[in-house]
Amino acid sequence: MKQGIHPEYQKIIATCICGNEVEIGSTIKAIKVEICGACHPFYTGTQKIIDAEGRIDRFQKRYGKKTS
Repeated sequence: MKQGIHPEYQKIIATCICGNEVEIGSTIKAIKVEICGACHPFYTGTQKIIDAEGRIDRFQKRYGKKTS
């Protein structure tokens, strides 16, 4: 490896807008994220399940095969 051309790898704190902080290694000074594993709806169990059946039925009515 050549000396002096690589950025310095350091321990930093990645901060989420929910307040969760995680210590990671990076070449940049600070990382701020909008969503993390502590506040993401999928991981917290608050994800809303979308009922696609109604959309499929509407699509079939509009564009499905016509029955004579």
